[in-house]
Amino acid sequence: QVQLVESGGGLVQPGGSLRLSCVASGITFSSNAMGWYRQAPGKQRELVAEITSGASTKYLDSVKGRFTISRDNAKNTVYLQMNILKPEDTAVYYCHAGRRMPSTYLELWGQGTLVTVSS
Repeated sequence: QVQLVESGGGLVQPGGSLRLSCVASGITFSSNAMGWYRQAPGKQRELVAEITSGASTKYLDSVKGRFTISRDNAKNTVYLQMNILKPEDTAVYYCHAGRRMPSTYLELWGQGTLVTVSS
C-alpha cells in the first residue's frame, strides 16, 4: 500500500519539544525528497522543512535553529524534531514525498498530525 503515516503530534507547552515521525510504504523512499508542511487554521499550507534524497536540507525562516529534519532510509522514515515550540507553531503537520521523473513529478501526502502549542 502506497502511503505516508505521521505520528508524534500532540499538545505541548510553549518552549517544549516534540518529534514527528513519518513512515513511508509502497515507494522507493531513498529516491524521494521528503518534506514537512503545516497548515494553521485560516492559513495556507507552507513548507516547514525539506530533506532531499542526498540529505540536503532547507527550512522555513521562522523555524531555523529550532527544528531539525532528518531521514533514516533503512527505516523508510523521516523525522521532524521541534524544539522551543511557540504558539504560532500550532498547525496540522503533513508529511510529503516527492520524486521528479523524466516526464512527470510524483508526490504523496500523509493524513496529517495536529500539533498544538499552548499553556
